[in-house]
Amino acid sequence: MFCFSVLSLYLMSALVGTNPIMDSSYIAAVYEHNLIINPEPAVRLSRSAALKYIQKNLDIYEQQAALAAQEGVQILVFPEDGLQGFDFTRSSISGYLETIPDPQKESWNPCTEPDKYNNTEVLQRLSCMARRNNLYLVANMADMQPCPLTTDPSSSCPPDGHWQFNTNVVFRSDGLLVARYHKNNLYFEESFDTPPQPEIITFDTPFAGKFGLIICFDILFYKPTVNLVEKGLRQLIYPTAWPNKFPFFFGHQIQRAFSFANNITLLAANIRHDPLKMTGSGIYTPFSATYHHALQGDPEAGRLLVARVPVLDPLWVRQGEAKEEGGVRSESTSSTATDSGYCLKDSCDPPPAETASSAPPSPDTFISSMMYDPFTFVLLKETEGEVKVCNGTFCCHLQYQRSPQGDSKELYALGAFSGTHTVNGRFGLQVCALVRCAGLDASSCGQQVEEAESKMDFLLEGNFGTRCVYPSILANKLALEQPEHLDTSADGRVTMKHSNMTAGLVTACLYERLYHLDNEGKISPTCKN
Repeated sequence: MFCFSVLSLYLMSALVGTNPIMDSSYIAAVYEHNLIINPEPAVRLSRSAALKYIQKNLDIYEQQAALAAQEGVQILVFPEDGLQGFDFTRSSISGYLETIPDPQKESWNPCTEPDKYNNTEVLQRLSCMARRNNLYLVANMADMQPCPLTTDPSSSCPPDGHWQFNTNVVFRSDGLLVARYHKNNLYFEESFDTPPQPEIITFDTPFAGKFGLIICFDILFYKPTVNLVEKGLRQLIYPTAWPNKFPFFFGHQIQRAFSFANNITLLAANIRHDPLKMTGSGIYTPFSATYHHALQGDPEAGRLLVARVPVLDPLWVRQGEAKEEGGVRSESTSSTATDSGYCLKDSCDPPPAETASSAPPSPDTFISSMMYDPFTFVLLKETEGEVKVCNGTFCCHLQYQRSPQGDSKELYALGAFSGTHTVNGRFGLQVCALVRCAGLDASSCGQQVEEAESKMDFLLEGNFGTRCVYPSILANKLALEQPEHLDTSADGRVTMKHSNMTAGLVTACLYERLYHLDNEGKISPTCKN
């Protein structure tokens, strides 16, 4: 499947020059996995009993890896928690744990050296899967690491004497373990520890250069995700187990917004698990999106996505010939995540209180909860017009022309929020959101909606304090649309313009993360509803 457009081909040609040294694209795949889950995760199982669940999921992985190989896939990504599931306690996950050696300290091929370590059945099977199908393979599993011997009372070692980590592993096409990444930002994960220091993990490939690794909730935070981007990484791999939430926390919506805003490729594999509304996977480039998002009532099944992807690693392009002649070292690199100022308050002056529009805020505003935050809303009462709404000194401005379809009656509102989100995590936000309300009264604005008939041409604008503003548009049945035009001015004003929609508008938003607010007040690494 060729997923990139004429525009992307042009940009790729400009990137590699008129005489590209190596093929400037590769074939990637992500698998949205319909998890075979232990119905009683809080009950501790023996190693052999736990392996029975893991092997059932690995059987499906084997099938999908073989299908991917038939399509010529060079790198295949499986989702977070795809082998063991979730909702374990620290004790009940013990049967699922394996100790994963650090590939930066030793070279190990579990497939060809199965006797080197005990209790590594999962690593061995994943390694052989990569080797048998001649592809790079990324999977997520549970890792147990012993704490270093120390008498320091301030040590972060848990009382039971070892760490348990939510972990990505990467295998080279010959089965060599080349990367290991421990998730930094946990979410509902009593069974896992936060690593002592955030990890920045990358690995090299012979077909596309360097990739970085993140997991699920990491995508919302500065460390390690923004750190990777600021270091010049333009290709990220993203296993996730993401529960969807209206209007701007749908998995595929966040994935697309992050890829588009940061001008990167994102290979995102999610779990399919309807009880927790988990779905949404894709292969995203700055120019295109090949994605899947299951709707309510769709058969609960896995989905393999395959796409040809342009290489975005500029170093790989420049050094392609040298790598081809001398061979690419398939090894991982790591560094400590640090604050460089990218997207942070200290490097960005506060935005002016008003947006580019000099018009006063629209009258008849009201407060309604959306994503557990108190948004200030104003209704769109006409088929076309201009409205402005402010939440404190942060203001959003909208020009719109609405095209109702047939006799449909739908209510829309523009909402603004600026502050610290404190439910299911703590993080700073500024958001401008145009949403279709669930009903015809104002109290329904901010409630779950998946369908819409009214198309809309619009210009949505806000003044933001950092460069980390993520744009997204969802149409009827949560289909993605790419903004027709996005502009960021020197004073922090971000403008998103869109027209000629293919279907009715569900939501359009500009979502800014204020990373400097994350460290204000008490922060828990895990959170619950």
